[in-house]
Amino acid sequence: MRLEHLNLVVNDLDTTLAFYQAAFPHWKVRGGGEGEWHGVLRKWIHFGDEYNYLSFNDNGKGKIRPIEGYDLGLAHFAYVVTNLESLIERLTSAGFEIDILGGKDANYNSVYYIDPNGYEVEFVEYLTDIPSDRNHYA
Repeated sequence: MRLEHLNLVVNDLDTTLAFYQAAFPHWKVRGGGEGEWHGVLRKWIHFGDEYNYLSFNDNGKGKIRPIEGYDLGLAHFAYVVTNLESLIERLTSAGFEIDILGGKDANYNSVYYIDPNGYEVEFVEYLTDIPSDRNHYA
């Protein structure tokens, strides 16, 4: 079993796509369209590769739950990357700043960003392939 996609309601497709294109330059827009969802006309796109993608649906309204709070909802989602420094350089060049410097030890490094919609996204680079070291909880 594996996670195929996340479906995110966003404010603006273009600004959302700019963030994720900087993070994942090897991904592309797989498809898109528009339709009505519970009486609201929305555009949507699927952004990813042949196996995984993010579905973005525009015309979002309201606010995302406070990250520092305990309200129900998504806290963050995370991606494993092979070169964290390269990802940071791409996102910085695209105008996005690190929100939180995450964990850093002999086995992994991570950073957190807030995407243009307020979703918290973690990027982690593992420095070992040994599962017991990667999944060590001190």
